[in-house]
Amino acid sequence: MSIEYLGLSEINGPLIVLEGVQDASYDEIVELTVDQTKKKIGRIIECYEDKAVIQVFGNTDDMSLLNTHTKLTGHPMELALSDAILGRTFNGLGQPIDGLGPIVSSIRRDVNGEPLNPVSREYPRNYIHTGISAIDCLTTLIRGQKLPIFSGNGLPHDQLAAQIVRQASLGENSSEEFGIVFAAMGVKHDVAEAFRREFEESGASDHVCMFLNLANDPVVERLITPKVALTAAEYLAFEKGMHILVILTDMTSFAEAMREVSSSKGEIPSRKGYPGYLYSELATIYERAGIVAGKPGSVTQIPILTMPNDDITHPIPDLTGYITEGQIVLDRSLHQKTIYPPINVLPSLSRLMKDGIGKGYTREDHNDLANQLFSAYAHVGDARNLASVIGEDELSTLDKKYLEFGNRFEQEFIGQGLAENRSILQTLSLGWELLSILPKEELDRIDTKILDQYYPDSTDSETPTEP
Repeated sequence: MSIEYLGLSEINGPLIVLEGVQDASYDEIVELTVDQTKKKIGRIIECYEDKAVIQVFGNTDDMSLLNTHTKLTGHPMELALSDAILGRTFNGLGQPIDGLGPIVSSIRRDVNGEPLNPVSREYPRNYIHTGISAIDCLTTLIRGQKLPIFSGNGLPHDQLAAQIVRQASLGENSSEEFGIVFAAMGVKHDVAEAFRREFEESGASDHVCMFLNLANDPVVERLITPKVALTAAEYLAFEKGMHILVILTDMTSFAEAMREVSSSKGEIPSRKGYPGYLYSELATIYERAGIVAGKPGSVTQIPILTMPNDDITHPIPDLTGYITEGQIVLDRSLHQKTIYPPINVLPSLSRLMKDGIGKGYTREDHNDLANQLFSAYAHVGDARNLASVIGEDELSTLDKKYLEFGNRFEQEFIGQGLAENRSILQTLSLGWELLSILPKEELDRIDTKILDQYYPDSTDSETPTEP
């Protein structure tokens, strides 16, 4: 028999306090009835003695100490799951908002999942094709990896996220099932509508499950949205055997929601006002990516975060960098040159790419080519600095070659159209074409056999085939 508690002891922003509670548990969902008509739900975030602190999913403006009835449900927040969630749109709590009715299923999962056990993990292999050269060649995304995008306010991370959703696949020769779980936190109405329209018009929506927390939705809902999205991803991956790519944007909104709720609870703040458990909360989300031994599917994550003031040492990107396996950094100076996507490849890296590229995965020259492109582009920076001091006309012939390489590399390799989906062979061939600007003796990061086979002056009459 469930007990209904009449009245409240305290209301503080999105938090309410209930006294005289029996058998309450942490993370338990409660049902709130305001004025005997309005229904809300909340989550117990703290229990001590007979008191429970409840986080309300919604505003508390119409609640008072006398007009609210509370009932404990006896279970944490759960999400109904089935194959039918693909192609659907939900709010941040997992409730349908596309007008197609609720998900009817006997399968329900606790959204407060746990990080994957390291003992049960399999090492990530095989790359995920995004069609974006700067990612596929230089910061390759591997199945089961967590690879964040570090952006800034005003940079086109939303367009990049949408393009990845449209173009991502397991490669041309793969017959395995692939799906995308897209979760947006704190986005404006026009941005959410742009995402939805983009996916529908491109035909990608059939294999996309969307969770949208809008800017005017309750701030505490943002704390649940990534967990709900990852619960859906884990079901599709580990119970349905699909390879799932999870895109979470924007993790900065998630962290700021955490700071706001922490302040309401009166907790002692840490760096820049964020709670001391920011690291563990981010780790709990990011570590739900991976491959489980003995199960066919995988969960790959691309969290997107906007760095306040473009500061990569800010707590959110700083802590994210500790947990994840690399990062893709968007650069404002490239964006000002109208280069899209403005990916700065020098601070970007993918720590797992070396084991998911090369012969049998992409092509045997991939690793050497990527190393040489990094090295050459780093030399471009030195040549530009020298040119700013002595003038471009006074540079050596070799330095002028590097300047030409740098300009073409940014415009033709990093830069590509919003709808341009390059195959891995097109990307690698373009990389070799740009390296041919430099003298062959400068390409010291490439094995001699590979250089002789792929350097354009020896391959004009050959067309390398995909493995």
